[in-house]
Amino acid sequence: MPTTVLPSRFSLYLDLIRWNRPAGWLLLLWPTLSALWMAADGFPGWHLLIVFTAGTVLMRSAGCCINDVADKDFDLHVKRTAQRPVTSGVVSVREALGVGAALALLSFVLVLSTNPPTIWLSVPAVLVAGLYPYAKRVIAMPQAVLGVAFSFGIPMAFSAVQGGQDWSLSAVGASVPPHAWWLVLGNLCWVLAYDTEYAMVDRDDDLKIGIKTSAITLGRHDVRAVMTFYVLYLGLWAWVGERLGLAWPYQLGIGVAAAQVVWHGWLIRHRSREGCFQAFRLNHWVGAAVFAGTVLAGWVR
Repeated sequence: MPTTVLPSRFSLYLDLIRWNRPAGWLLLLWPTLSALWMAADGFPGWHLLIVFTAGTVLMRSAGCCINDVADKDFDLHVKRTAQRPVTSGVVSVREALGVGAALALLSFVLVLSTNPPTIWLSVPAVLVAGLYPYAKRVIAMPQAVLGVAFSFGIPMAFSAVQGGQDWSLSAVGASVPPHAWWLVLGNLCWVLAYDTEYAMVDRDDDLKIGIKTSAITLGRHDVRAVMTFYVLYLGLWAWVGERLGLAWPYQLGIGVAAAQVVWHGWLIRHRSREGCFQAFRLNHWVGAAVFAGTVLAGWVR
């Protein structure tokens, strides 16, 4: 009996954390690793690489659990999400919260192996991630909250590399240089771009059930706004790379990312569900191009 039940529950938990859809955690991973490479001025070492890679996957998975519990009644009315495990009832709310808590705890254990400033930064990171699912009830552009949550890996990467062992809160600010916050702002713009594309897929359903999204708020200006967010993202990251003196492959990576952005603009121009969803799903390649440029820049200097 256990041999048939346990794998079944395990597969449901994998579905709960979107294990078969890695695009979500890749969107988190690429800017975090790019920041890690910039902070370390090259390869950051295996310890930090493992901590931030595993921590990113774990926290995104935990976020999926919280999101599905918060949105279970809304997801029931959206065709794309109606069969999610919590919404369909095959995984209980208690189970989902338990899985999410366990994953978040594992992520925190990894953070404990870094330093005090990074541990301090992990606290607001978790709080913002937990608040995001409820933001769409009250904020006109909840994607901005998601942008903050998805950008916390950047200052944490800098603090893990450049921070010391001081537990004072002032040490947190000292461990994160100003250009890291410009990267955060740029990354927030990127999240606004791709998550607005995502929201454009479900706009009709979201209007019926009464939740707020950037696609609804922006209305007929949605495509123009998405492209503006992309330009701000790549422009800010290009500017930071120039200030840091990163070699030419970095700007080449920005260029490759920009070429993809042009293609995404083409995909979403008619606001079709298929085009918008395809643009969203492929966004992790934009971040991958920037990360590849960051790594290569360290090799040719």
